[in-house]
Amino acid sequence: MRQPGRQTRRPERRTPQSAAELAKVHERALAEAAARSAGRDPSAPDDPPPFLQPRPEIGDSWERLRRLGLDPDAGAAAVHLGPAEIEHRRRASGLDPLLPILRGTLVEQAAQPPLILAIADADGHILWQEGERGLRRSADRIGFLTGARWVEERVGTNGIAAALRAQRPMQVHSSEHYLRSHHSWTCVAAPVHDPGTGRLIGAINLSGPAHSVRPYLLQLTATAAKLAETELRARRLESLHHLRTLAAPMLARVNGPALVVDAAGWTAAAAGLPPPARLRLPAEGWGSTAVHWLPSLGECVIEPLADGWLVRPVRPQDAVPAVPGTPDGPGADTAGAGGPLAEQAEGARLVLDLRRAGGPELSVRGAAGSWSHSLSPRHAELLLLLATERDGLSAAQLADALFGDPARTVTVRAELSRLRRYLGGLLAHRPYRFAESVLVTVAGPEDPYDLLPASSAPAVRRLRAGLVGGAVRLPGTPPLPGPRSPADGSAPPRSRPGRLPLPPP
Repeated sequence: MRQPGRQTRRPERRTPQSAAELAKVHERALAEAAARSAGRDPSAPDDPPPFLQPRPEIGDSWERLRRLGLDPDAGAAAVHLGPAEIEHRRRASGLDPLLPILRGTLVEQAAQPPLILAIADADGHILWQEGERGLRRSADRIGFLTGARWVEERVGTNGIAAALRAQRPMQVHSSEHYLRSHHSWTCVAAPVHDPGTGRLIGAINLSGPAHSVRPYLLQLTATAAKLAETELRARRLESLHHLRTLAAPMLARVNGPALVVDAAGWTAAAAGLPPPARLRLPAEGWGSTAVHWLPSLGECVIEPLADGWLVRPVRPQDAVPAVPGTPDGPGADTAGAGGPLAEQAEGARLVLDLRRAGGPELSVRGAAGSWSHSLSPRHAELLLLLATERDGLSAAQLADALFGDPARTVTVRAELSRLRRYLGGLLAHRPYRFAESVLVTVAGPEDPYDLLPASSAPAVRRLRAGLVGGAVRLPGTPPLPGPRSPADGSAPPRSRPGRLPLPPP
């Protein structure tokens, strides 16, 4: 029985689309694009029903590739790494020690259809590939081999690229691939994050013939990615224990409160103050100065120590301990609120940098100091929506904008509570909004379809469409490039600053 108050974004089919249905969707989408390019009306009397439309993630990918001009029959020139570069990237990726776990989970299983296991880094380079020999020969013919860069711009919509862009498990089945040469394949992939930093480090992919791939493989791949992250987390805890052992004698000699944190900001040891689980370190590094302003502690003296840092607050009376009980893991928020944060709002300049698809960053300059750090995908979405709607949004409006479900206010309030722990007076509430004195700038990517590509939030998708059409632009920035000029040579419409219309509360 359906629970009261719960809504879905759109009706879902009880059964997945068949390969034949997907082929119709693919050919129709290409035909409509060709008609628009030629200045013809793409509409037709036999419009397909809604369930024959591509999934939002697939449709966005196709539209982006059409705008880039990728040929669905040829793709783009292949990019392959040499043996030395492959070995260098293997060591730098941090994925090397995970191979035994992944082989045991995904390859060495009986009663499983023929599959290829491919492990890619965060840039889409295939660093390892294993599987049945005949199937690998077939994969070689479409360029799916060790050293290839499996990104949309080169090989169209595919599992690895989709998982890296969306940063969640993804399946690309049969004709959901943009290139026709890939329609006989199905790919399932899941991203892997570094639990210490939340940084995307790669993707695990299983590929096989479209007719033999089983539905459970997507969940199996997601489970393997979670096991890999669990192994990385265990190694981080071991490293923290080692750093704690080295730091204990030094903290005993320090006069005043101090913390020892690892390179990602996770606390190994503390003396004289309640230890936060993690400090938010500057995204651009410490630089050459010794004193830095941290959202949770105020001004601190920073000194290098082994594989981490010794952090000593300059004014302990202003330091605000982090809220205990913050969950560990990627994107966790551990900074406190109040104290020095109240000074940040007056005349503050806030920059939300969304230019890099996998690394949104927030920078703040205010009266109390300046700081910057990386954002979780959800916090990047929330701050983008608040930046485009300076009058503010209620919890219900934000829930509808993020999930298509205005009833999910508990989730929204919890995330905004975490945000306010380190943004403090920069964020007001009732409704949620940036303080009036804060100057907000959003730095966006060159291609609007690269704006938070991991997001499937309805409001973010509408914002991308508005940027592509030139109807809106991001706060504090020049207009983003609109669509290419029509065949008749007319210029695309000018964009204007303004808010993206959101559903009513």
